[in-house]
Parts: sequence; C-alpha cells; structure tokens
Amino acid sequence: MPYLIDDAGDKQKAFKTLLIEPKIFSVFNSELALKITNELAKKPSCAMDIARKLKQHEQKIYYHIRRLEKAGIINLIGTEERVGALAKLYSVSSPFVSVKLFDGEHLVDVKTKVKELDFFNSFIENGKLNATIVVGSPDTHGKYGAQASDGSAAIDFALFLGTFLNDVKPNYKLDTQIRENELNGNLIVIGGPKANILIDKINDKLPIYFDTKHDFSIVSSLSKSVYPEDDVGIIVKMKNPFNKSKELLVLSGKRFKGTRAAIIGLIKYIRKIEGGNKFSNGIARVVKAIDRDSDGIVDDVEFLE
Repeated sequence: MPYLIDDAGDKQKAFKTLLIEPKIFSVFNSELALKITNELAKKPSCAMDIARKLKQHEQKIYYHIRRLEKAGIINLIGTEERVGALAKLYSVSSPFVSVKLFDGEHLVDVKTKVKELDFFNSFIENGKLNATIVVGSPDTHGKYGAQASDGSAAIDFALFLGTFLNDVKPNYKLDTQIRENELNGNLIVIGGPKANILIDKINDKLPIYFDTKHDFSIVSSLSKSVYPEDDVGIIVKMKNPFNKSKELLVLSGKRFKGTRAAIIGLIKYIRKIEGGNKFSNGIARVVKAIDRDSDGIVDDVEFLE
C-alpha cells in the first residue's frame, strides 16, 4: 500500500493513497465525475441516489461510475434491494490519489515508518500510547503458580514501540494489578498463559490459542495445526473481547522463547505479518524462534503460518 507523507514543520502525517498512472487521471476531466466522487466520499451510494442528489440523468451517472470503477477510484462494496431490483452500492477507494509521472530520485532518510504506524494505529494516538501493556508478574501467582520471565523480551518491544512515541509515560500493568474496568481499552498483552493470567482469561477467544487442559500446545483454529514446541509463539491482533470498539495485540508463547519469538517477529517483520492468516476480526500468525548467530539468544523467526 503506497503512502502520502505530509511533512509540516516538526510534525508528519501519513495517509494511505491510491497510486494511479497519468492516463487514468483523465477520468476526472469531467466536473460531474468529481461531483460523483465527492458524493461517494460522504457515504456509499448507488447510481440512482446520486442521480437524484445531483439532478442528473441516471445514464450519465452510470457512465462515469463505470469509468471510475475501471480506474480503481471507486469500488463496488455491495448491493441493496430497491423496488424489486438490486442496486449496486459504490464507495471511494482512497481519500488520496497519487500520480507517478516517472521514476525519480527517492529520499533515503525517511523519518516516518508508515506501515508500522498503520499497524499500531489504534494503539498510538497523536504520538501518545493509547493502550495498556500487560505483562506477567515475576512473583508466583495464578492458578498455575507460575513466575513470569518475559520481562526482558517485553523491554525489546517497549524500545521498539517507543520509536513511534513523542510523549513516553509509564503505561503498563502487571497481570495481577489490572482491574476489570481497565480491560475495556486497547490492550497489548505479553507472555504465556501460565505466567500471564490475562492471556489465560482470553485464551478461548483467540483464533490461535493454548491447550491449557493438556500440555499448553499452541492450536490454530485457522489451519487446524498443533504446535507443542517451547520455541513457538503467536502474534494476534484482533478486536478486544472485553470491548469490541477497541483492539487487542497478543505476543505470547508457551514459554519464554516462544514469547520472544513473537516479539522479534513483530519487530522485524511487521510488513509480512499482515500478509498471512487473516480472519474477520484481525490477523493471527505463528512463528518459530531462530538463533541465527548461535549465541544462545533468539534473534530471528520462521513463519509457520
């Protein structure tokens, strides 16, 4: 997905943009085509509704809609029954359109990591963290009597996340500290189900979950695969099960190596993450830890799904 960077002084704004060829831009030669696009930008509509709104003949509207759709400026998003027939509903593909004239020089030193910011869009607002990070308590706790050792891996994630923030304030909780009313916001949960009781609490809501009744193997409801290894982790981004208007990010493994693999996978391959398993509410990936330089520390991952 191409992005448009608006650099205004000490601030930058990134917008998704539709990249088109110069010849396609001719669809906007007509003022009526621009008016149709503006109407569809307000809300999805059919040709008949737009014709009434603009007081134009319906065939004229159909002509421009066909051209705009062929150019990719608008998309068919569904149908709706109207007077015994199905009306096609269209919407604008992108609020921004960019035209590439030729292959010119590009800037190497680009400050904004737009793909990463897009991924964390719900969790970061105006340079501030709009989420609570939940890590497992290092003390013996929970029904499994476990002690969390994922703190060091969580530091790597915090350092990565901090590169997108301009106002860093402590915004984390131990799993033993978080209260019910705090579960309704955006959540980033780190650690396995044994050591982080919040993971255990939401486990049955995850598309890729842990078999807590047996050996804590990772089970994918998407591929039907089972991963019993300690060095396998999951990266799940989905709607918060406690509040569907907010989001949940889970970085978890059966043990420490698996959790570290999930964090390394997110940090190094955030662009690749969005290209794999997808379901109606988000993204779910499975990664396996790799020690590339054989120094005993996980520094890379293999995507299993």
